[in-house]
Amino acid sequence: MKTDITYLGSVINVNSNSIEVEISKDIPSAAPIIEGKLYKIGQIGTFVKIPIGNLILFGIVSSVSNTPTSIENVTYEPNYGSRFLQVQLIGEKLGEKKFEKGIGTYPTINDEVHLVTEEDLKVIYGEKEDGNIEIGKHSSSENLSIYVDLHNFVLRHSAILGSTGSGKSNTTVCVIKSILNDYHGARIVLVDTHGEYAAAFKDKAKVFKINDSTNPLFIPFWAMNFDELSFFLVGRKEGQELSPDKRLREKIVELKKINRDKLLSGKVKEEFITADSPIPFDIHQMWYDFNRELVATYSEGQEDKQTTETEMLIKEGYPKKLIPAEFEPYKMGNVAPYKPKKDTMYLYEKKILARFKDNRYDFMFNPGDYFGEKKDLDELIKNWIDNEHRLTILDLNEVPFELIDISVGLITRIIFDSMYWGRFEKYTGRNRPLLMVFEEAHSYLPKNESSTFIYGYSRKAVEKIYKEGRKFGIGAMVITQRPSEISETILAQVGTFIALRLTNSSDKNTVQSSAPNNMNTLIELLPSLRIGEAINIPTRVRIELMEPRPSSSDPKLVECWKKSFELEGNEYKKVVTASREQKQIKY
Repeated sequence: MKTDITYLGSVINVNSNSIEVEISKDIPSAAPIIEGKLYKIGQIGTFVKIPIGNLILFGIVSSVSNTPTSIENVTYEPNYGSRFLQVQLIGEKLGEKKFEKGIGTYPTINDEVHLVTEEDLKVIYGEKEDGNIEIGKHSSSENLSIYVDLHNFVLRHSAILGSTGSGKSNTTVCVIKSILNDYHGARIVLVDTHGEYAAAFKDKAKVFKINDSTNPLFIPFWAMNFDELSFFLVGRKEGQELSPDKRLREKIVELKKINRDKLLSGKVKEEFITADSPIPFDIHQMWYDFNRELVATYSEGQEDKQTTETEMLIKEGYPKKLIPAEFEPYKMGNVAPYKPKKDTMYLYEKKILARFKDNRYDFMFNPGDYFGEKKDLDELIKNWIDNEHRLTILDLNEVPFELIDISVGLITRIIFDSMYWGRFEKYTGRNRPLLMVFEEAHSYLPKNESSTFIYGYSRKAVEKIYKEGRKFGIGAMVITQRPSEISETILAQVGTFIALRLTNSSDKNTVQSSAPNNMNTLIELLPSLRIGEAINIPTRVRIELMEPRPSSSDPKLVECWKKSFELEGNEYKKVVTASREQKQIKY
């Protein structure tokens, strides 16, 4: 009613997503006090409402003017100072139903427009319900909590964006703590490239770190696929297959087959083993054998007769300590001892040896007991995603820069594979979803692989989660100060954006292009946000529900995370064997 203290004015223009409002002359104050709280009229970013019967439309003030944009050649009283508001419509509430984003019914000319009070804001942002987590308070009211739907936040993926110093790390900690406080069955893996988060979760997280005496971080080389390992060892580019590449592939398969019966997680059938199978093998023996091919001397000069039996060996070496075998020196001319005829691996052997001698790579080449016989991949997975804490921090601060791409990619793929191959197991997969958090994502999830050390291994692995992870119970959150440099595939799949201050125009435009048109007013506020202030930008799409359903429905995340899980100790062996054989577990 026009007599209500909340009355602002009336609608004078309507278009597809916004309206124009003329503020009434009869308003007694530009800053009315309603229920003891001061409200300022015409503040950019504030809400207004348009009641139409039992339907209430809500909008956000995007601009204020002394002249209307929709009416030309009209003179207004100079002493009155007429004011006009441009309002973007964002959603509606019908009767006792909940607030919904999007507009189904538009206002008409002369409809009343009112201020939105704190009680009205509760209609928009809702009360705390089962399945929601609190991420903060409303900027205009310390009494109004803002919630996000946990199911959509995790399984529809999320992103926290903001310039340096805007409060990204604090926001990340706030979100994770909110989850851990409310859900005792939750599990989260945080990839921390700068070693920042251990201090924020003392006694509430298990932290793995390179060279740590308590929880050392190992990322076993043998879990890499052939493209990753060959790039790491010899710089082979993906898709390249030269003679030494073929020999390298054959040798890896040969050594993996030797170990297939010794694995703690279970034997693997020989016919399923490829160079991509995550099976431990003796990589030092591989170098030793390549070196032997190059330096051995023989009693025979023909290549087909240069075998182990015709070697002129003086002393065996020690592969683990990189000590090569010794042979009688070859002689010039056509007399024994003869030089070896095989020199295919000459360059590769030198590169592999150089990698071994660089102790920065010990966390990969010397992964403790993780060689399949004392500890296998199942124990590594369990330590990462099913330890005594619900939050695991993988501290990559001491990982060499050139290995960040492969390290993040390998971690992500190991965890994704465990969720994929174990998706119907009662203790993991769809029955116990997982959230992966990627800090400083722009440094290893770029739009293009322009860096010398970025070949897209991590980007491909994380993109796979964003495209397919929901079906297998794995969600992801990226944190970055440069959204314009992040993979477009990742941003396109983000369901919930939490945007803090962004001053760079290209970063702001990236967020704007991902948000609904009726959120543009809020996006324009990004450069002026205070530290720790954010805009929550959700998206919502309605698709008709089909029956019968395909087997791609969401896991019941909230229901699963409310349960407590106790493992007997060897559950992941079945998952690892399925992953190695690439065969789905039968039920």
